[in-house]
Amino acid sequence: MSARLVETVVTYLVAKEPPHAPPPMPAGSHLALMKVDGIPLHYYRYLYHAVGVNWLWFERLLLDDAALAAKVHRDGVDIFVLYANGAPAGYYELDFSRSERTNLVYFGLLPEWTSQKIGPWLLGSAVQEAFSRGAKELTVNTCTLDHAAALPLYQRLGFRPVTRETRLLTIPAHIPIPGHIAARAAP
Repeated sequence: MSARLVETVVTYLVAKEPPHAPPPMPAGSHLALMKVDGIPLHYYRYLYHAVGVNWLWFERLLLDDAALAAKVHRDGVDIFVLYANGAPAGYYELDFSRSERTNLVYFGLLPEWTSQKIGPWLLGSAVQEAFSRGAKELTVNTCTLDHAAALPLYQRLGFRPVTRETRLLTIPAHIPIPGHIAARAAP
C-alpha cells in the first residue's frame, strides 16, 4: 500500500484577550490539570496518539526521540495534562518562545472524555495560562479533519479567523485513516 492523500482546510485563528467569562469547571468528574516538566517522550507520544487518533494526528509519531525532544523539551514550551478521575483525559501544549505571541500548538481530549463538557473548560484554562504569562496574542490553527466542535469552540472563546488555506496531506501507508476521514482520501 502506498501513501494516501487527504485534503483539508486549515483555519488560522488569533485571540487578543482572554474571554471575559471563562467556561466553568464541569461538575461530576474529579479533574486535575498539571504542568509536566520534562515530559517523558513515551508519555507524550501516548497522549498525542490517544487524543489525535480520530483526527489523523500523525506527524509527531513519525519523529525519532531527538527530533521530538527538540520540539517538546525546548525552552518556552509547556505541556499541561488533564486528569479525570485519576486517568489522563487530555492535554494542551503552549509555545511561549516568541515574545508576546503564544501559540497553542496542540489541544484535545481522549475520545472517552469528549462530549463531557470538559473541552471548553480545558481550552479556557489554556487561554488563561497564555494571557496570564504576558501573551498579547494567542494563536491556534484547526482544520476540517478535527472535531466538528473545534472551530466553533475556539470562536466562542474569543479566537477570530485570520486566514484559511487548503492543504493536501500525504498520509504514510502505515498510518490508519479513521473511517469518517477515509472518504476524503484520494485514490
